[in-house]
Amino acid sequence: MRPLFRRVLVGAQIAALSWVLAACGAGDGSSGPPTLPKEQQPLQKDVVRFLSQAGFGGSGAEIERTQRIGFPAWIDEQFAHRQFRHQVYFDEQVEAAAAVGQSTNQQNLVYESFWRTAVAGEGPLRHRIAFALSQIFVVSLADGTVSQYPRGVASYLDMLGRNAFGNFRTLLQDVTLHPMMGLYLSHLRNQKEDPSRGRVPDENYAREVMQLFTIGLHELAPDGTVRLDSRNEPIETYSNEDVTGLARVFTGWSWAGPDKSDSRFFGGSAFPDRDVQPMQAYPKYHSTSEKRFLGTTVAAQATADPEASLRVALDRLFAHPNVGPFIGRQLIQRLVTSNPSPAYVARVTSAFNDNGSGVRGDMKAVIRAVLLDPEARSPLPGAPDYGKLREPVLRIAHWLRAFGARSASGRYLIGNTDNPNTSLGQTAMRSPSVFNFFRPGYVPPNSDIATAGLVAPEMQITHESSVAGYLNTLRSAISGGFGSGSPRDLQPDYGEVIGLADRPDALADRIGALLIAGDMSPDLRAQLIDAVGSVAVSSTNAQSAATARLNRVKLAIFLVMASPDYLVQK
Repeated sequence: MRPLFRRVLVGAQIAALSWVLAACGAGDGSSGPPTLPKEQQPLQKDVVRFLSQAGFGGSGAEIERTQRIGFPAWIDEQFAHRQFRHQVYFDEQVEAAAAVGQSTNQQNLVYESFWRTAVAGEGPLRHRIAFALSQIFVVSLADGTVSQYPRGVASYLDMLGRNAFGNFRTLLQDVTLHPMMGLYLSHLRNQKEDPSRGRVPDENYAREVMQLFTIGLHELAPDGTVRLDSRNEPIETYSNEDVTGLARVFTGWSWAGPDKSDSRFFGGSAFPDRDVQPMQAYPKYHSTSEKRFLGTTVAAQATADPEASLRVALDRLFAHPNVGPFIGRQLIQRLVTSNPSPAYVARVTSAFNDNGSGVRGDMKAVIRAVLLDPEARSPLPGAPDYGKLREPVLRIAHWLRAFGARSASGRYLIGNTDNPNTSLGQTAMRSPSVFNFFRPGYVPPNSDIATAGLVAPEMQITHESSVAGYLNTLRSAISGGFGSGSPRDLQPDYGEVIGLADRPDALADRIGALLIAGDMSPDLRAQLIDAVGSVAVSSTNAQSAATARLNRVKLAIFLVMASPDYLVQK
């Protein structure tokens, strides 16, 4: 895929690179899994690739440790890590501010907690999976209603993290009953039909739980390919009648609380934890009518039973044969490659359908299948359809983690980074719609990617403004740090590579090894060596020489991270 992306990206970068060149010119392994025999250890370049897929990249020390223990042991170790709680961080910061009579931007607390975990957390796999799930099961602080409950969004991210290593059936139920999802897709306070008033149940969640969260629009084979009917047309998975029937299931759910009064149902009775507690059932507002959907029927109920209706509906969705390939392919896209082969998808589907012990929906088995698959670990050299464009958030998180950045405040003060002109054009938990920042099937129009019949989801938020904005943001961050404050709150540590600054070829190779697994084109390597060498190092002025060496390091990092070699994760 890299040759296809290169032509799309490189033109917008040339002018900015020239400008930057001018500006820059003036575990010790004592605990945990055992060390593998040398001959069984993965190559360092393969470890760098793995950590970019399974987390947010790694520092030199993280790379070396992962190399010693191997990928399966690293994954098992990640499964055992204690979960960092975003809501706990949120509550602590609100309480600390209140104790000194201050207020705080509560949405920023969600972003801070996200970055804190991505940059310095010991459990990057859980957080990376939670981030991937947040782009499938979307709720967004960009929504006017959800934005009023940032604490709820912190708990939603916790819920995704808790279920990242659990079972998909539990994940589906927890997503369905989380009040932030209830607000976002409007099934919180959803009432049963009332023909006398012309009222019908809200169909929003019923449609999206099928289209986006479980089975998709068309029937799929286990390998993710679309099934066709006798007319060679895709077979639709559901109809409007299915939506109508399923919508009745999602009636009678609203805010949690100590009672089930009308006032509480409609939100009039305050309850301190209602934004983080699962929605509760209100039988009075639940449809007792027959509910038909996806070949399943919930019989008419003499007494409303919202829990029973929900159980039947979620069991039916969970059992649908589309779920494995539909969700599995998206996880592959988020972690590994935008265009996985049908065989790769089929292997992940098999793990979803049966973890080897007869259990369906085991997320640990799915994660292992995605990350340890031969196509993830040993892609064909030079395959033009392999890889994915790195999301802006992942690029900056990778840089911060690779170079051991730490927060001066301890809070990782990074706020809204939405603006594509002046920032990243992407903020975690701020998708512009339920369809995420980009759709899994997005095809850049009038492009070589389209001609090749491929998809490139992340290209949906890539355009001239976002490319220039990223380069400007990257230059500023590499030079002066990232986040708010003066100096910037997050400062990288270039100590590992500064000693190579007098040897441009060695510096280029080390930066390439850390960030792109040494997969550097000859042209980029030559450009790096020439550019770094053009920054003169004084032989008489120690302070000037130190500044020049640091500028060499910053320039090398910038040139790598601005290149198509880096922007396309291979």
